[in-house]
Amino acid sequence: MAIFLKKGDRGLDVKTLQHYLHLYEDGIFGVITEEAVKTFQRRNGLKVDGIVGMATWSALVPFIIKKSKRKITEIIVHCSATPEGKHYTVEDIRKWHKAQGWSDVGYHYLVYLDGSIHNGRDVDIVGAHCTNHNAHSIGVCYIGGVAKDGKTPKDTRTQEQKDSLLYLLRELKVLYPDAEIHGHNDFANKACPSFNARDEYRNI
Repeated sequence: MAIFLKKGDRGLDVKTLQHYLHLYEDGIFGVITEEAVKTFQRRNGLKVDGIVGMATWSALVPFIIKKSKRKITEIIVHCSATPEGKHYTVEDIRKWHKAQGWSDVGYHYLVYLDGSIHNGRDVDIVGAHCTNHNAHSIGVCYIGGVAKDGKTPKDTRTQEQKDSLLYLLRELKVLYPDAEIHGHNDFANKACPSFNARDEYRNI
C-alpha cells in the first residue's frame, strides 16, 4: 500500500482506497475521490486535506496489519472450502475450529466475498492452518474455494477478493521480505486454495 495517495495518482492502491470509500473503482484519484476522502477525514476528526496518509489509512481500513514477533518464513494462502457465493465470517470459522478443539480460528487473516479483510488469530500466536508449517508462517484465507455443490474444488474468488488478496500479500511481503508465498496445496494433498498461489504471486 502506498503510504501517501493524492489527486492525480493512479493504480491498484487507488482502487483499494475507492473500495473502502464505496466509490466506483476505476483506479484514478480524481475530483470525486478527493472529495470523498475529505468527507471521510472531516467525519473522523482528521486533517481535511484530501491526501491519504497513514492516519487516514488507519481510520479507513477495518483491520490491522502488524509485524509478528515470530520469525516468519512463509505466507500460506488458503480457502475456507465453503460453497461459491455463500458468505461466512471470522466468527463462523472460529466456531468450527474451536469445535475441533482448537483454541481459536486457525488463520491470521480472512478475506470476505466483498473483498473486506478481517483479522483472525493474532499474528504473534502460532496458527493452525498447515501441518508442520505453522510455527513460522502467516495463514491467509479467502471465503469460498468450492463450487456451489459444496464439494468440487473451484477458484471462486470474486474480483474484490483477488484485489484484496493482492493488496494484503503485498503488505505482508513488506513486513516479511524473505517470506515465500505458497498455497496450502504446496504442502498437503489438498486442492486448497483451489488455484496456484505460488505462481500467481511469484512476482510480489
